[in-house]
Amino acid sequence: QVRLVESGGGLVQAGGSLRLSCIASGSGFGFAVLGWYRQPPGKQRELVATMANGGNPNYADSVKGRFTISRDNARNTVFLQMNSLKPEDTAVYYCNYVKWGRSSWGQGTQVTVSS
Repeated sequence: QVRLVESGGGLVQAGGSLRLSCIASGSGFGFAVLGWYRQPPGKQRELVATMANGGNPNYADSVKGRFTISRDNARNTVFLQMNSLKPEDTAVYYCNYVKWGRSSWGQGTQVTVSS
């Protein structure tokens, strides 16, 4: 089982930026499809962005042009740069790791955007 540890969440004013990081344990990171999902208060978990190794990233329409997913395979780390944050981006953000059909999730990190 892959262990994922997220960091970088916090409280920010609307229009601000945050950068989330997620470090994965184990080997074979380069083979994984990595993603960020979020769960707003009282709502279901939803896709934010995904990225296969060497592939084009995929973004939810609500974050296109504001968020950027990237990966550093040498450091087993995936990032989510979030700019121009809005109150509706408030959620618990989860890192997702899929390799050979197996999916793993991090514990989540809270992002709160104040208006």
